[in-house]
Amino acid sequence: MLYLSTRGGDGRLTSAAAIKAGIAPDGGLFVPEAVPRTDATFLASLVPLDYRQRAVAILELFLADFSREEITACVEAAYGAAKFAHPAVAPVTGLDAHTFILELWHGPTNAFKDMALQILPRLLVKAMAKTGEEAEIVILVATSGDTGKAALEGFRDVDRTRIVVFFPHEGVSAMQRLQMVTQEGGNVAVVAVRGNFDDTQSGVKKIFGDRAAGEKLAARGFKLSSANSINWGRLVPQIVYYYSAYADLLKTGAVAAGQPVNFVVPTGNFGNILAGYYAKLMGLPVKRLICAANSNNVLTEFLQTGVYDRRRGFHKTLSPSMDILISSNLERLLYHATGGDAGQVAAWMGELAAGGAYTVAGRALDAIRETFWSDWASDMDTTEAIKAVYGKYRYLIDPHTAVAYHVCQAYRRATGDAAPAVIVSTASPFKFNDSVLAALAGPAAAAGKPAFAAARELARLTGLPVPLSLAVLEHKAVRHTAVCEPAEMQAVVIKALAEK
Repeated sequence: MLYLSTRGGDGRLTSAAAIKAGIAPDGGLFVPEAVPRTDATFLASLVPLDYRQRAVAILELFLADFSREEITACVEAAYGAAKFAHPAVAPVTGLDAHTFILELWHGPTNAFKDMALQILPRLLVKAMAKTGEEAEIVILVATSGDTGKAALEGFRDVDRTRIVVFFPHEGVSAMQRLQMVTQEGGNVAVVAVRGNFDDTQSGVKKIFGDRAAGEKLAARGFKLSSANSINWGRLVPQIVYYYSAYADLLKTGAVAAGQPVNFVVPTGNFGNILAGYYAKLMGLPVKRLICAANSNNVLTEFLQTGVYDRRRGFHKTLSPSMDILISSNLERLLYHATGGDAGQVAAWMGELAAGGAYTVAGRALDAIRETFWSDWASDMDTTEAIKAVYGKYRYLIDPHTAVAYHVCQAYRRATGDAAPAVIVSTASPFKFNDSVLAALAGPAAAAGKPAFAAARELARLTGLPVPLSLAVLEHKAVRHTAVCEPAEMQAVVIKALAEK
């Protein structure tokens, strides 16, 4: 199994080399040369296994240059009881006979990013050894909220690595900010950027694309890599939980073998839902992938019209991890939808960079629409969904999961499709205490309350405990206070590397 750039640059890389590089030299993203196929027998074999065993079975299909023993060691370290609070790691909860919640927030930072970022550092360390890498790897991360903390936690004090995380200064929840700025570790740096997530992500991409800066860092013994979902090592572990969810549905008898299901995914950078697309390409019985957006609905417009246009107003919403207008992983989908036409993908990405928009039509758009459907939710819709789900099922969801629930209902009304739906739940509701509390008890209940007072009130109201990893933040010291302009991000990285 070798990997190519979506933009057609030279070279076919091993998985270890692709993971270490993070992004292709031509600015493209690495994709597998051929997507492995699974059948009904393979799927049935997953049913009696636990999450860790299922992960090994999926990952070894893609990481051909890693031994089963190496993959098993990485998986056991990433998804053990010391890291994940739930024994199932990613349990499936039924709301009713046709609607299920895939809970991806039982890891150390209470967000779905833990599913990949607990294993990526372990894969990267092994990749460095396999490729004879002598440089110190510098992980650059742009985050809209959850990736940053998960990456910091995953890479904290990992030998021969450093990590610099950038987040939008006013674009994350109070709890997300506290998770990052209190981060401990001798190899970590956290910086707020005066701008939105797209400014932050563009700044990181610009650093990656600056060859002169890369050469200067290399001369000092550093090599850049990424922990964002542009890194294949971030994306491939996410395929596992789609297979695991289906295996759990088979195990409980909620679906019959081969019965198609829909996955509803709250979507920002398109990595989470793209992992579901790879699962479908591999043969998992996925009927539709339903892309749930908030009012930054650039993806909804694209999937409905074929026009991707980031030239629009940016909205700060109750679901901040989805406040994104440049969805990087869409590039991988375009590559597969065009049958691997890297030249066309490069042209579209050039149009996006130069003019802020591009248009996909014809067979490529038809191929995308066969699988994907999309709608979006306003903040009012989000609030109503949180209240409705708790009122009907006594099940508490965060704002991102609420967006997905709203869009799931919209899909069923629009299409009449009664297929089982799995809503991908991406974060603990306690990461967004004020929004969730206001949805349940009214705006006055949350108004003016500090984050931890709101958390305690939400716990009292619902009888649910505040996750320990969040509760302890109240007494942690703030360790990172740096703020910069987007144009200063490269200088901040150089300064951070000189200081540590």
